[in-house]
Amino acid sequence: MKKIKSILRFLFSTRFLGLIVVVFISFIVLSNLIIVLSSHRWLYDDIHSISPSKTAVVLGTSRFIKGGGPNLYFHYRISAAAELYHAGKVQYLIVSGDNRTVQYNEPEQMRRELLKYGVPDSIIYLDYAGLRTLDSMVRAREIFGQESFIVVSQKFHNQRAVFLARAHGIEARGFNAADVEVRRGIRTQTREIFARVKAVMDLATGKQPRHLGDEVIIGRDRGR
Repeated sequence: MKKIKSILRFLFSTRFLGLIVVVFISFIVLSNLIIVLSSHRWLYDDIHSISPSKTAVVLGTSRFIKGGGPNLYFHYRISAAAELYHAGKVQYLIVSGDNRTVQYNEPEQMRRELLKYGVPDSIIYLDYAGLRTLDSMVRAREIFGQESFIVVSQKFHNQRAVFLARAHGIEARGFNAADVEVRRGIRTQTREIFARVKAVMDLATGKQPRHLGDEVIIGRDRGR
């Protein structure tokens, strides 16, 4: 009984709680370092430096921020994806995002915006089940048959996406869209720190996409 009381006192002691905090912070730092260091050689800011690929996967986000204003993350990703296509770097675009309700449809929002940039509808494929970055990466291979592709998002997001893709044996490279100034993007950047921890944990536990489905052959049904 005394031993049990001693253990309980230790578990609730300041020293033990301090140890937990140190381990937690260390894991956050380590997770972020792993993702940054393992992905940096596969990221590109200059469109002339990135080699062509059949397909690019454009990662989704809402078109609008809370309050109704434009989401610059969204618009910069669309601009970067259109730039890739018009530069002849990709033949097809997979727009992958959340379609949790009829009223919220990221892939359709991306498709409509790409059309405004002169991207043909015939080369755009919609992935409605890109609920998370992991899902978008794995589904690009399992559903759309792409073993190699370019990921389009901001650099901080591409780091995580490329890390996850390559950890699953996919030859992904990231084309970095313009970022949002620090003051306006601080909340997103803070969330990303913990999203990277989740990414490492998902990889360690063998997490898989929530939804798979029927195979889609890129180009077959579009006359190419």
